[in-house]
Amino acid sequence: MTARNFESILYEKDNATGIVTVTINRPDIRNALTLRVLLELRWAADAVKEDETATALILTGARPKGSADPSKEAFSSGGYFNPAELSSMDEETKKEIDLTDIAQKHICLRLWKLYKPVIVAMNGLAIGGGLTIPLACADLIFASEHAWGRLPFVSLGIVPELASSYLLPRLLGFQKAKEIMFFGERLTARQMFELGIVNKVLPHEELMPHARETALKLIPPKGPGAAVRMTKELLHAPLIEAVTRSLDMENVALNKQFASRDFSEAIAARIEKREPVFTGK
Repeated sequence: MTARNFESILYEKDNATGIVTVTINRPDIRNALTLRVLLELRWAADAVKEDETATALILTGARPKGSADPSKEAFSSGGYFNPAELSSMDEETKKEIDLTDIAQKHICLRLWKLYKPVIVAMNGLAIGGGLTIPLACADLIFASEHAWGRLPFVSLGIVPELASSYLLPRLLGFQKAKEIMFFGERLTARQMFELGIVNKVLPHEELMPHARETALKLIPPKGPGAAVRMTKELLHAPLIEAVTRSLDMENVALNKQFASRDFSEAIAARIEKREPVFTGK
């Protein structure tokens, strides 16, 4: 796998350390998770796993072009489906995309089974999948002081994905997880830190240097890389069956809810800039 395969992410490897930095590179749509982005994140996870010289992965979002305002940055604004993108893909690429896998089982399990250290540098807003991908894949999440998160799934008449229905209650407790999922309210970087969703909040300009410095502590010569990987495997492996089952259940629910009247009403209300009127159907 080489960088020429990637169009919507940047895959950059520091040959001196083996640290790979993957940047979601769609700032024009706030680094939304398009079909292409999600596919390329899968490719990136495979590339890091298969490359014996790749030691760690840092995931972040691209800055808006022509803007120096850190408060305008996005890690990812979440799911984004454009039929034109699918039609523009070659047939071989299309074969790798499963449109029924709305919960993103393929990428979640790839990242869950990637036992090399994974660090998310959350440089800005993280909405929907922009927050559940870090929850699913990251060993450590560092957030810019300008970052914020939101899980809007239920307010859109659908359900969470990327195994967050399993992982988030075990991180926060059931009551707090339900509150965050049911109401989808905005969480500041500080609130995410206090809840334990992110490990540290940093001044914006210190975010990427801190992520790299931390990665170096987890790999040779500064860190016992084998012990780090084995510890991660010990923590993750016993939960793979439960995570897989959760993803399957999320996919069933998501495929059902995407066909619901409530989801259609939520989208119409958003377009028309009004409050939705749900019917529970």
